[in-house]
Amino acid sequence: MRSKSLQPAGLFRSLVLVALVAIAPGVALAQRGLSEAPPNSHAKLYGGGWECDQGYRKSDESCVAVEVPANAYLDSSGDRWECNRGYREVNRACAVVEVPPNAFLDSRGRGWDCDRSYRKVGQSCVAIQLPPNAYLVGSSGRSWECDRGFRKVGQSCVAVEVPANAYLGPSGDSFKCDRGFRKVGQSCVAVGVPANAYLGRSGTDWECNRGYRKSDESCVAVEVPPNGYLSSSGHNWDCERGYQKSASCVAFDVPANAHVDYSGHEWDCDAGYRRRGESCTAPEG
Repeated sequence: MRSKSLQPAGLFRSLVLVALVAIAPGVALAQRGLSEAPPNSHAKLYGGGWECDQGYRKSDESCVAVEVPANAYLDSSGDRWECNRGYREVNRACAVVEVPPNAFLDSRGRGWDCDRSYRKVGQSCVAIQLPPNAYLVGSSGRSWECDRGFRKVGQSCVAVEVPANAYLGPSGDSFKCDRGFRKVGQSCVAVGVPANAYLGRSGTDWECNRGYRKSDESCVAVEVPPNGYLSSSGHNWDCERGYQKSASCVAFDVPANAHVDYSGHEWDCDAGYRRRGESCTAPEG
């Protein structure tokens, strides 16, 4: 009796059909939609539906040819156009970019920029008037700065006048006074350092020596009272531990069950006691 199983040829066809449905379900759908697709179109690579071929654009439910004007090309999308380099779009056409003398096409090729040492004025490039003792700056070369030793005044470069006891500053357009001198108007005046003082770090002022303090334009000795000492600044005094500062150093009383605190100029109650007025008492228990 003949088996009811599929014959080899029928089995092969069935397996192929199952494989196609399993690995490419979108293919059947895309093919099904092709009957509705207009001329000059193709099935979308992913998903259903259709899209226009290269060089055509969608218009309602049809694909119409993209009309590329002279001096233009299809862009990467294939449904639009762009003008060639050296041309720009004007009224759906490509017009040549008129580059004036002393100019060049810009990086996009749709406009122009002036050459170095020229600037744009309307539709022309006008030479930059460089004054004496000046130079062009920037990659575009459309502005200028004065040489070192000169400063900008309007559209000119004027020499910097360096007075006695001065030198040309880092910027090159002004002067700085030597150490020990300070600027007064357009001159450098010596810094008057009084007795018991020294020239400060800036070089334009003075500081008192340790043990002295500034008083108007002189340095006077710091008077340290008994039980005091010169502070870290060297221009004032502080009291020793166990003393409080007023006009002098005054000893303060430490009550019972208390001790001098970390500052050395006040007291705290010992552990297990709390402050009440000027005494330390044990908590009521």
